[in-house]
Amino acid sequence: MQNVLAGLVAGALEDAATRRADRPYGDVERDLDRVASPLDALEFLAPSERVRVIAEVKRASPSRGSMAPIEDPAALAAEYERGGASTISVLTEGRKFLGSLADLESVKARVRIPVLRKDFIADPYQVLEARASGADVVLLIVAALEQPQLVELHTLAEELGMRVLVEAHSADELARGVHAGARILGVNARDLTDFSLDRDLFGSIVDRIPDGVIRVAESAVAGPADVAHYRAAGADVVLVGEALVTGTDPAATVERFIAVGSDAPRPAN
Repeated sequence: MQNVLAGLVAGALEDAATRRADRPYGDVERDLDRVASPLDALEFLAPSERVRVIAEVKRASPSRGSMAPIEDPAALAAEYERGGASTISVLTEGRKFLGSLADLESVKARVRIPVLRKDFIADPYQVLEARASGADVVLLIVAALEQPQLVELHTLAEELGMRVLVEAHSADELARGVHAGARILGVNARDLTDFSLDRDLFGSIVDRIPDGVIRVAESAVAGPADVAHYRAAGADVVLVGEALVTGTDPAATVERFIAVGSDAPRPAN
């Protein structure tokens, strides 16, 4: 882990420590009893004849800077749901992505599909506060974690009833995710150490994902052709952010992506 990713993880841990000072473990654990049971993302993202879309609420990124103000994250998420999204991803990192747990909470209160906390999670406290804020799914980035950490955090999330999107950027990282028990595995076309893109990475390593594990293609989705490209390579799910938040009709865009992706030929099993 180095460069951009290292800084993002360090910042996220610092911010979590600040929140923990104001809201210690005991308070978060009590809040767990006040939130509804999580929705099972495995059911919503299960492979089907139609490509699934995880639609992202994302204001900014280190690679693009500010993309959209998104004054009402819940309203945007509702548009995604109306267009047919299967899960909503909410960036909660505040320094570079300008998100917050408040965004996640507002989205969760509005939609009836699973909500993913997308952040740089490397501490059990972050997993607990995700569930206490209503998250149904959390992101764990293999490159950001040593294997014992990955296993610990994955186990904790599942004990709390959540599912985990385990994100990899290489064959070795995929193997680590599989060994950690991942049931939803994402291949991110973006290298988080330097934010370079490789649109063909997913197709080059997707066959290493075991049968029965949901296959998610992440990043480099600018338009319908990219969704079709990933679907043809074997994706069950595509995660889309920038193309949705910078467009003019997010519901229609999600609907179009699903239609195009579902029409794309899939590889023979």
